[in-house]
Amino acid sequence: MNKNIKLAVAGAVLALSATANAGIIIPAGDWTLDINGNVNAFANYTHADSARGTRATADGSTTTMLAVAPNAGNNGNKFQGINTGLLPSWLGFTGTTRQNDVDVSFTISLQPNVSDNSYSGDNKTPLNRQAYLTFGDKSWGSFKLGKDIGIFASDAILNDMTLLGVGAGATGSGYGANAAGGASGQVTTLGGIGTGYIYAAWKGQIAYTTPNMNGFQATVGITNPNQGHGTGNQDRFGLEGKASYSFAANDVTGKVWVSGASYDVDVKAVTAVAFDSSGPGTIGTDAVTAKNYTATVGDIGVNLNAAGFGLTGYYYSGKGVGSTLLGLDAATAAGARRDSDGGYVQLTYATPIKTKIGVAYGISNLDKAGTDTGSTLKSNERITIGAYHPLTKHLNLVAEFNNVESETHGNYKLENKTYSAGAILFF
Repeated sequence: MNKNIKLAVAGAVLALSATANAGIIIPAGDWTLDINGNVNAFANYTHADSARGTRATADGSTTTMLAVAPNAGNNGNKFQGINTGLLPSWLGFTGTTRQNDVDVSFTISLQPNVSDNSYSGDNKTPLNRQAYLTFGDKSWGSFKLGKDIGIFASDAILNDMTLLGVGAGATGSGYGANAAGGASGQVTTLGGIGTGYIYAAWKGQIAYTTPNMNGFQATVGITNPNQGHGTGNQDRFGLEGKASYSFAANDVTGKVWVSGASYDVDVKAVTAVAFDSSGPGTIGTDAVTAKNYTATVGDIGVNLNAAGFGLTGYYYSGKGVGSTLLGLDAATAAGARRDSDGGYVQLTYATPIKTKIGVAYGISNLDKAGTDTGSTLKSNERITIGAYHPLTKHLNLVAEFNNVESETHGNYKLENKTYSAGAILFF
């Protein structure tokens, strides 16, 4: 894990800071290698409640309903699986050195997956979320080039207590197309993504971070111009940035941050033509209407810690950025931008036996635009109750309850309850 993720994990569970400082350190000539990461697994059980209201004709935006109805297949209203949590199992390699008065580093990481519900249990594809280099100095800042977590909304997910657990569990076809394994009924672990913040994602980027100036620090960068969901082309790089101020006063520590992003979305008119195997012959077309718009979003957050208590508050607002994933259901087919906003509030307390208990409420809202009908998503809402116990300085036991309710503008509602229990080990 990179430094930012390590520090966020350390802050998520009091008394675990030693876990996040370093992994396995190996001196290697001019370099110092840090092999680090985590292994985690959770048993997840989701119960889908019956639908309320009349389901309207789907128009695509219902894909972001994170709660789903009971299906008619073998699973009924029960979905279960043994999965990694919001933070996947992680194996990271970081090398650091100082040459010509410049600090130089590289980070490459791999994210294996826990067994899925297929026949072989090996259908899950491993991830490669980080491959970047940095160079700089504490006197003038640093540059990052490569793939890493996005700049906008990264602090929202890194301050989420469910980073050590599961959070919301999407099942069936509620999130995208069978994100939870479809008929297998396997649960996808989402934390507060789509129920309080937009996913920062993992993006190719070139970014500059200022030196730490008495607690103030800022990052600006360009990112891959591929964040508009379903776009065929974009006219420029994405622009993302953030600024933060960390402070400590007496027994109170905290951080305040803001971040934002801007993307051009340019979709060309296309008629997709499919041919059957017997020779030329159109069997279907899928016309895409040309549209162009600018997606913009900003957020603000604060984290405070004192006397064992932790409080996090977060809010975002955007136009043409959609919900859950940046750009998903961001506009109508004609290009009318949908407004969206949301946020979460989280309260935690570290007990005398070091068990951290927490409760969080989050919501993500999506407004109608243009010719939208009542079938468009209105909101995804989440309540989380969690307990996180450090059995050793590296091993943590986790138990969570999450209730997620999704609603369309046509008053169609779905509700899922997810129970999870497992462990996460850092090294």
